[in-house]
Amino acid sequence: CSGAQGCSCTMSAAEDAEWLRWVTKQFGSIVGEDKEIDLEEFKTALQVKESFFAERFFTLFDADGSGTISLEELLKALSLLVHGNEMDKLRFLFQVYDVDAQLSPEHPSEGIATQLQVLWHIEVPALTCTGSGSIDPDELRVVLGWCLRESAISLPEERLGDLTLALFEAADKDHSGSITFEELREELEGFPEVLENLTISAASWLKPPPPTERSCRPRYLTWAYWHNHRSKLAFLGGYAGLNLLLFTLAALRHVGLGRWLVVARGCGQCLNFNCAFLAVLMLRRCLTWLRATPIAKVLPLDQHVVFHQLVGYVVLTLAAVHTGAHIANFSRLARQDGRHALAEYLLSARPGVGGLGGTASQTGLVLQGLLAAMLAFSSPCVRRSGHFEVFYWTHLSYISVWTLLILHGPHFWKWFAVPGCLFVLEKVVGLVWRRAGGLRIVEVNLLPSKVTHLVIERPQFFHYKPGDYIYLNIPAIATYEWHPFTISSAPEQQETLWLHIRSLGQWTNKLYEYFQQPELPSLELKPLSRSLREKRCRRWEQVGVSTGLGETHRFCSIKCYIDGPYGTPTRRIFTSEHAVLIGAGIGITPFASILQSIMYRRRKQRCPSCHYSWSEAAVSFQVDFIWINRDQKHFEWFVSLLTKLEMEQAEQEPGGRFLEMHMYMTSALSKNDMKAIGLQMALDLLAAKEQRDSITGLRTRTQPGRPDWSKVFGKVAEEKRGKVQVFFCGSPALAKVIRAHCERFGFRFFKENF
Repeated sequence: CSGAQGCSCTMSAAEDAEWLRWVTKQFGSIVGEDKEIDLEEFKTALQVKESFFAERFFTLFDADGSGTISLEELLKALSLLVHGNEMDKLRFLFQVYDVDAQLSPEHPSEGIATQLQVLWHIEVPALTCTGSGSIDPDELRVVLGWCLRESAISLPEERLGDLTLALFEAADKDHSGSITFEELREELEGFPEVLENLTISAASWLKPPPPTERSCRPRYLTWAYWHNHRSKLAFLGGYAGLNLLLFTLAALRHVGLGRWLVVARGCGQCLNFNCAFLAVLMLRRCLTWLRATPIAKVLPLDQHVVFHQLVGYVVLTLAAVHTGAHIANFSRLARQDGRHALAEYLLSARPGVGGLGGTASQTGLVLQGLLAAMLAFSSPCVRRSGHFEVFYWTHLSYISVWTLLILHGPHFWKWFAVPGCLFVLEKVVGLVWRRAGGLRIVEVNLLPSKVTHLVIERPQFFHYKPGDYIYLNIPAIATYEWHPFTISSAPEQQETLWLHIRSLGQWTNKLYEYFQQPELPSLELKPLSRSLREKRCRRWEQVGVSTGLGETHRFCSIKCYIDGPYGTPTRRIFTSEHAVLIGAGIGITPFASILQSIMYRRRKQRCPSCHYSWSEAAVSFQVDFIWINRDQKHFEWFVSLLTKLEMEQAEQEPGGRFLEMHMYMTSALSKNDMKAIGLQMALDLLAAKEQRDSITGLRTRTQPGRPDWSKVFGKVAEEKRGKVQVFFCGSPALAKVIRAHCERFGFRFFKENF
């Protein structure tokens, strides 16, 4: 090899050598005095859990048929796989699938035979043969069945038969009723990526976990990081500069009165600003309005919750320093005149101390305690432990905090006048909107993995943008609790609002359990519920799409209240040139609304007289939608919606596609895993034949494993369809990974925050 290819080979050889040393070490840690390992020790040492493949590999490695493997046998077999040529590796793969190979009276491998007969009710060929040298349909079906189990894919038995038939018909070139090694090799040549992966490392299924990669240069020191975070960094710089300026000006006015008083007055002035600024950062209605103005391009409105938390920490720190400085200053004065004790200073109101009626010390201590409690109970460990009500009630003490601040500081009201009035106005508007008239939950669908799909009647004058969220209150679940959820239906859907709620905390679990009751209160259906039921039946009859396995429909009339809508970063999507939407699990909810809205806007209207057709609104940008799920059941949440989107796009744009879907199932073994090669080939062949994926039923093929973000974003960059903006909703850990890749490729990254 030469050039880049040679480098790749060298790296692979080095990795394989390191891997062989790891195998030797693992073997030495469990080998007994006889220097042999049995099947159970083999699975433990090499971390092979699935018994079928463990027995197949063990049988193939056991060259002398003794029932145990020596270190010499193991290293000899693995060295052949690692350093052998393509034919050696293909032959090993063939032997894995040739289930009746290497069976003899002395070493019948009864474990395999028993499992085959019990699991699939298939008669195993006579165990007296030493290997048939070919793969018949029953053997292929057995291996593919175990491949499905190991990839956590559940398919009906007839679909397993279809997979077996698709792969068998493609590989059995001479129609002899069995697949020979040459036929398998010829079929694999049609899948070059499989051969490439097999050649690079035939034994990847036995490799140890890869070491954690550490960048030699922190991302915070890269130009890409500073470029992509310029608005946030500029905002933080301005915020820090303003605090420093306020501290300096207040300190200069008190120079000569003692250093501790200078510090206390400086921190006090900063507290005036920061305590008022806390309210500004949570003016959700005002911030939503600002998103529609040019100022949204300058201010980092998407991080307002993060900044609110940051300012909260700053307030608590400044308050502690402010209090400590006053105590230190009093101690200094007490040593000079010896007239007052510290306890009397802190607990007794005295004229001249400050605050209304000289209560600055007492109100300051109470404020310190309230701020500490608010911060402690706002921590993620409390909010995510199912005790949301603790966070909710302690956070309501902000009313007491602002009241005490007005009593404590003589100038705080000047800072708080405008933000306070806006805050009160927002609360009044929200209260009026909430209580003006209760809404009704008219339909509930209980989806797999404890997801509750609520269908709520839509208020007449409720207008929102795709991806917006609302606060929801259901008195039957909790009278005073309000929780934010993204609206998953499109604004063009006039009658109802959709919410998809994952059961992750105390309130969401109570919601799911409430609608699991055999009999719900308020069973009398409203006209909208009856209308929805009739429309649903007609719609599914027309499109012929199933609503998903494990889904339970309930029509009801449960009272609820909503507050909102509030904007999110996804509002920028409709100004994008090339948008990449990435949803992880239930993180698809904002994109479900967006994708539906796009299809509504592109849906063509036709004049009945002249047959002229037009779209309601032009949507000219390219969209790549990526949905990552852990297992097969999670796809059922929105598979019906995605199926409709595919059908409508095929009808409207037969010659081109503005929407590209990419589905990933992380529990499925990837194509570079020897245990999954046959299964992935069969899924590819059947998908090409039926024009639909066997896992989801979509036309888009579900990819196994996790996305290779370098390849995904590299392909997006190569398309050059305009400036790329990436929108993500999912776990914070995955957000960090995607953000780092966006910085590398120069894409703008937006994460859902509320």
